[in-house]
Formats: sequence, C-alpha cells, structure tokens
Amino acid sequence: MAKKESADKTTVRVGISETSQELHFEVAMASEKVIELAKEAIAGNKTLELTDLKDRVILVPAGKISYLEIGDATDQKVGFTSL
Repeated sequence: MAKKESADKTTVRVGISETSQELHFEVAMASEKVIELAKEAIAGNKTLELTDLKDRVILVPAGKISYLEIGDATDQKVGFTSL
C-alpha cells in the first residue's frame, strides 16, 4: 500500500514570470492529473489551483506561469553511499 501512496505524490515546481522566484511543493495526486489541471488553467487563462501535502492552497494566475516542472516525487536519501 505504501507504493500506491508514493505513486500519487507529485513534485511541482512553478516558475513565476517577471521574478527570479519559483514555487516548489508536493501534491497528493498523480502527475497526469497535475498536467491536466495546468493545461486547463493555461488554455483558459485561469488560475491554477493546487493543494500541497500540508493542506495549503497554492493559487497561480496562468498569465504569471513562466514554466512548470512536474514529476513523480521520490524519497530523498540522506547519508553516504558507496560508489
């Protein structure tokens, strides 16, 4: 069951136009769904609305999105590994 949960966790990075800032967060949905929502928002010039894993709502107007990086979240490994 843990594998299913990690499969439905997606990392999103949003570049904001006219600034050097970007938003970086994780959502509890498949990457295909995030891509679908992003395409709808951009095509309709609407606000992209996503909720992160901490239940915070992120709103980004489509006109301010300079890029989106969407990918499956991976667990970050900490420590040393052998080469």
